[in-house]
Amino acid sequence: MLDPKRPHTVDVLTNYGGFRIRLDVEDSPCVTSSFASLVRKRFFDGTIFHRIVPGFVIQGGDPTGTGTGGPGYTVTEPPPRDSLYTEGVVAMAKSQSEPPGAAGSQFFIVTAPNAGLPPDYAILGVVSKGLKVVERIGRLGNRATEQPTRRVVVLRMTLV
Repeated sequence: MLDPKRPHTVDVLTNYGGFRIRLDVEDSPCVTSSFASLVRKRFFDGTIFHRIVPGFVIQGGDPTGTGTGGPGYTVTEPPPRDSLYTEGVVAMAKSQSEPPGAAGSQFFIVTAPNAGLPPDYAILGVVSKGLKVVERIGRLGNRATEQPTRRVVVLRMTLV
């Protein structure tokens, strides 16, 4: 588990620039620790943002790039019932059949002022630096198909 008494961040470098995620260790100790472990193992390096919905979210973390892959395990940590998914919030993606708070490796970053989602998605953290890069990536998708129009690659993630 990550020490909740100190800040933890993840630097994300993509072929479109970099941004930083401040992990929410207090509200999501299991999810943030799992994510940090995957970062340390370089799990995300070379993955793509496979889902980009302009004005809504960008989604990555799938080693297959199809939206169906993961690390081979799931942790479940329901988010606070008052969770809001506003611009810059980073949360864990899950399928409709999974319980609230289920998390593997896929994550999404909200690019809308408010995504209007129910509090079913484990909160990983918030983009604390480089939101303009996230917004730029968020414009590289087709709203109708939710597919990227350009290949956005995670070159490296680093736990800071």
